[in-house]
Parts: sequence; C-alpha cells; structure tokens
Amino acid sequence: MKSITIKLVVLFILSYVNTGLLFSQETLTSEQWQEDLRHLQKTVHTDYPFLFKKIDRSTWDAEVEKLYNEIPNLAPHEVKVGLTRMVSLFEYGHTQIPFSTLAKDAVLPINLYHFEDGVFIEGVQKENQQLLGAKIIKVGDMSIADALKAIRPVVPVENDSYFKAYGLRFLTVPSILHAQGVVPEFSISIPLTLEKNGKVFTHSFTAIALDEMSRDYGFTIPNDTWVSLRKQDATPLFIKDLNEKLYFFEYLEDTKTMYVRQSSVFNDDKETLADFYKRLFTAIDTYDIEKFIYDVRLNGGGNNYNNKALIKGIMARPKINKKGTFFYIIGRNTFSACQNLTNEIENYTEAIIVGEPTAENKNFYGDARRVTLPNSRINAYLSYAWWQDKPEWENKDWTIPHIAVTMTSDDYKNNEDPVLDAALHYTDTDFILNPMEHLTQLFTQGNIEQLEKDALKIAKDPAYKYSDFEKEFGEAGYRLFSQGNTEAGLYIMQLVTKAFPESPGAWYSLASALEQIKQLDQAKENYQKILTLNPSNTLINTVKKRLASLHK
Repeated sequence: MKSITIKLVVLFILSYVNTGLLFSQETLTSEQWQEDLRHLQKTVHTDYPFLFKKIDRSTWDAEVEKLYNEIPNLAPHEVKVGLTRMVSLFEYGHTQIPFSTLAKDAVLPINLYHFEDGVFIEGVQKENQQLLGAKIIKVGDMSIADALKAIRPVVPVENDSYFKAYGLRFLTVPSILHAQGVVPEFSISIPLTLEKNGKVFTHSFTAIALDEMSRDYGFTIPNDTWVSLRKQDATPLFIKDLNEKLYFFEYLEDTKTMYVRQSSVFNDDKETLADFYKRLFTAIDTYDIEKFIYDVRLNGGGNNYNNKALIKGIMARPKINKKGTFFYIIGRNTFSACQNLTNEIENYTEAIIVGEPTAENKNFYGDARRVTLPNSRINAYLSYAWWQDKPEWENKDWTIPHIAVTMTSDDYKNNEDPVLDAALHYTDTDFILNPMEHLTQLFTQGNIEQLEKDALKIAKDPAYKYSDFEKEFGEAGYRLFSQGNTEAGLYIMQLVTKAFPESPGAWYSLASALEQIKQLDQAKENYQKILTLNPSNTLINTVKKRLASLHK
C-alpha cells in the first residue's frame, strides 16, 4: 500500500511539473516566439553564413518561414521542438539547441541502445527490471523504424553513427514524440510495444525528470534505482573504470598486447594527458609488445591540441607503428577533437582501424558560441570554427573502419567485446584493407578474373559493410566511360550490377550508358529491370520517361 501511495504522489508531482512547464511557456505570445525565431534567423545570416554548407540559404529560410507561420497554432513544446529543428538543419553536431532544453522536465525512465540486432532497453529503473533486454517494436502506434525517421530532424545529425550515439535518446522525450507526430496527443505517459523471450506486449512508461537518469557514454550506470542489461560479474576493457578514469592502459600478458582506452581528449583531474602519454610510452618501451590497441570508441572529444604528443610518440616507435601490430578502435561516440585525432592516425600511422564509423565528418564546424533567444531565453549553440585535417576532396561523412565490427545485444549482456576480439585475433594477412585501391590495381594490371572475384567477395563481406563500394566503384566505371574508355567503363558498370543485383541505381547507370552509345535494346532491357526492383517514385518516373522516348 505504501509503494502505491508513493507512486501516486510521484505521478502527481510529475504532472504538476509538466503543467507548470507548459504554463510558464504559455506566458509567451505567438508574436514573442516569432520574434525569437527571427532573431535566430538574423543571427545566422549576419554572423554565421558559413554554416550554409550542407543546406542552402533558400531551403533553410523556407523552413524558417514555414515554422513562423505555424507558430500561432502550436503549443509551446511544439515551438521549442521546431526551433531545435531549425538549428539541427545545419547537420553539425556542435551546432545545436541542447538535448536538455527539450528533455529536462520529462524523459521516459529507460535507456535505449541501438545494437546490431535492433533498439533495446539497455537500462531501466528497478521497478521495471523485468523489461531489461526488451526490443522496441513500436512507439505508440508507429513502428520503431518510422519513429526514428520522425525524430531524426530534431537531432543535429552529422551521420548515422551520430544519430545512434547521441540521437537515440530523443526517442524518449514525450514533447518530441508529440511534436514530430510519433504520438497523436501530448502526454507524459508513452506506450511502447516490446518483444522479449518471443512474446510481444505493450508497456506504458511515465516520464521522469532528466536528472533522475543514470547513464554516461550511452550506457546505464547501475545504482540503487537503476539496473543495466549487462551482467555485473565482469567488465569489458572498453568500459572498465569508465566513470572514474578518462584514460588508462593495461598490458595483456597472454597476447603481449598493450591495450589503451581513451574516452576524452580533455585532461583528467588526476593526471594530464601529457603525463599519461609519457607513462604510456615508457611502458611501451619496457614491455615485449606484439599488438598495440588504442580504443577511442567512446571518445567524444575535448582539446585537440592534446593530440600531438600521442601522434609523435607513435611515429617515433616503429615497433608498434606497423600494419598488423597497431589497431585503432573507433565507434559511434568518436566525435569532435577525437575525429581530429582519428584523422591524424589515418594520415601519419599504419593503424588498422576497427569498429563502427565515427560520429563526426572528417572536416567539420565545431567550437560553438551561445546565442540566447531574447524572449524564451533558450540557448542555441552555433559553430564558428572550421576544422580541416583533410583536403576538401577527401572529406567524408565519417571515418569508416577497415574492419567493420558491431555489438549485438547478447554480446553486451554477456560482457563480450567482438570489436576488441577482432583486433586481438587479426591474423588474416590476405585481408584487403583498401578495397578500391586493391581493385584499381587489379584493373590497371589487366587481372580481370581476379578483379571480378574480389569485387563480388567484397560486396558480400560484412567486414566492409560501411564502405560505399557500390557508389565508389560505380562512379569509377562511369568516369572511365565519360572519358572515352567505353569498353572498360561498361565492364565496371556491369560488374557493379553483378555485385549489387538489387540496386536500381546500378542498373540505371548501366542503362543510361548503353543508351548513350545507341545500344538501345540492351538499354531498354536494363530500364525494364529497374521497374522490378522497388525503385523510388522519382526513379520510376524517370525510367518510364526514358522508356517512352526509346519507343518513339
């Protein structure tokens, strides 16, 4: 009886807090919200016009105008979400209205993690611990896939890794779920359809204040009120002492491996990075080392001027700076100054990179300044510093690993680390670290049989799943074709259709090239093939127009 009473009191307080939040916001008129939006718009155009890099001015202004006209019909929480969308349109993680602005008063009491096998409840309050490890099927009446698409515009997404690491928590905020149409009505109680042990069921979670959450680096920190999916009888190295040390190293004697985990580029209060690097390299010079593994998969950045000593130390030690000895682990949390570090690792060392892609573009805008909106006092952070470690033509959405490895929910639950295992057990000297370079060399040598064999193998190998091999190889074929090497270009484009037979884009490139050289029957055949492959509506219309013109 006592626990029920406590729960009722908590629910009453939450409802009061939520009502109070809405009431305080409703003291702003529509005109005042519109003034805030115009202030943001003017500030961007006057002081931050360089942010129009991934989105053009006219498109952004059109979105601003649309929100401006909608404001009189929106609830205050919908306006806040709308303002956040406007800032997130620039698609730089440092350029944002912070998550806490939307979530501080109402967030679902669960921690979600996007594992290889889906989105799961990774952590929860003890009263709901029977839900640990449940897979999310629906949010409200919307499928998890559609719900993720719906909330994505609110997140300052740099790439898919950023969304997995820093965006998934937006799925637990009732105000965002309502504003983005995931749930039809605003409520602090949200039903989720879950799957566990082969059973599908629905459970409603009532929101709590953000400061009641217990998590860091995307994972739950177990305590008196929170429990984690991960068994607590052991701790994988990548999260060992995670909340006590920003960095540490350990010599694994059985494999003669020096393992380092660095989860920040800021100095720890207990030891500066400069001192840590000195201690690390002294140990490296002392031990018999066959593998050197540097793990930054949870490193969200800091001060990139701290990177220099590490790079110099590695470059000065050929015994660790060589292929097959040095492994560098990246992941969805690798961001900001740690992207700079990753760029330098790529540029100056022989590291084999393992894990998931980074959360940051290789070149990016960072170092944001605060802009306070005059009426709501909401803080937006707008980036001003362009960090460019790569030539512009080498810029990419992220750094991809040479060897792609991800973690399943069972891996995490059982304290297994397939990413570290991939580095520890790497012995495949025949593994192709740079697929495009390898295939280009085979093509140049005229080794066509091996080229086709390796291309088809690479296309199906999950270790390359983050490589956009289809696009890169297809572009190489079309480039040859456009430069007059028709036969070679057609061969490469045909090879791409063999490697990716379900790709409408691959077939369209080939059909278009065949049409250009007047091989019309083959062009028609390939255009017809596209219509059987579930292409986009835009491509369907384009293909139908091409076919109609060829039948005239």
